[in-house]
Amino acid sequence: MAAADAPKIERGEAVALVLGAGGARGLAQIGVIEALQARNLHVTAVAGSSSGALVGGLFAAGKLGEYRDWLYGLNRAQMLRLLDPALGRSALFGGERLIRALRDLTGDVRIEQLPIQFTAVAVDLMRQREVWLREGDLWDAVRASFAIPGVFTPHRVHGRDLVDGGLLAPLPIAATRLSDAHRLIAVDMHGWPTRPPGKPAEAVEPVESTPDRLVAGAEARFAAWFGRRMDKAAAPPAAGANGLGELGFTELMARSLDTMQAQIARVQLALDPPELVIRIPRDACQFYEFWRGRELAEIGRREADRVLDEAGY
Repeated sequence: MAAADAPKIERGEAVALVLGAGGARGLAQIGVIEALQARNLHVTAVAGSSSGALVGGLFAAGKLGEYRDWLYGLNRAQMLRLLDPALGRSALFGGERLIRALRDLTGDVRIEQLPIQFTAVAVDLMRQREVWLREGDLWDAVRASFAIPGVFTPHRVHGRDLVDGGLLAPLPIAATRLSDAHRLIAVDMHGWPTRPPGKPAEAVEPVESTPDRLVAGAEARFAAWFGRRMDKAAAPPAAGANGLGELGFTELMARSLDTMQAQIARVQLALDPPELVIRIPRDACQFYEFWRGRELAEIGRREADRVLDEAGY
């Protein structure tokens, strides 16, 4: 449904906001929310998967501004230091250090006490189904929702080991059905790429060295190793490189997950079309580039403003 053809959302009308999964691209949703707020659209309910749950939870808690300011102050090395190695476990990272930093921004918050209805979507791999987390500790719910298999360890909530909601619900429209909102706005992380076909992503700067006084011993070496892996994954192909066989493991995994999520999101949009869909270009960044928050938020603000202008808001 084109934005201009969608039913008009009246001023003050209750709106549910669906925030999609997409790794670091999800940070673009900070700018989307700022654009909606600038036009006085009244968001009363939020559902999110993965990074969409992170941004949505902070918004529902009234702490998105504090998170934005904190995020913009982090460089790449500082971001890597928030990733605690999960040595001997089922993924690269445990996630506890990152959640502690986020909890420090908001304090201990329970979902049912938030001023805006919030649902974090995760997946129960044993039962092979979505799980809608609508009560309990906010950061337990968010941590479960962004537990990308192989990257973050599963997180136990209510006796179930949960993983990333984007596996089954990259755009969790159905999770808003329990809200009282009259209209729906969805943010899809799989918009058409902005680079011409065949043009590689720009090379990134090498990761800053991490002083031993800030990250000691094995963790310093792990952060440096991970930074080098990310640089290799993001680097343009060498001359003569051809096809997916030239991709590193990290980039191949990211593209595979992205392809699966894009297809599921298309089905979800077709089955339950929102009044407005704001699409973030799928080549806005690599999935792990969370240190580009300021740039990504600006992309989200620009795309939201464009859709809202076309719809006459």
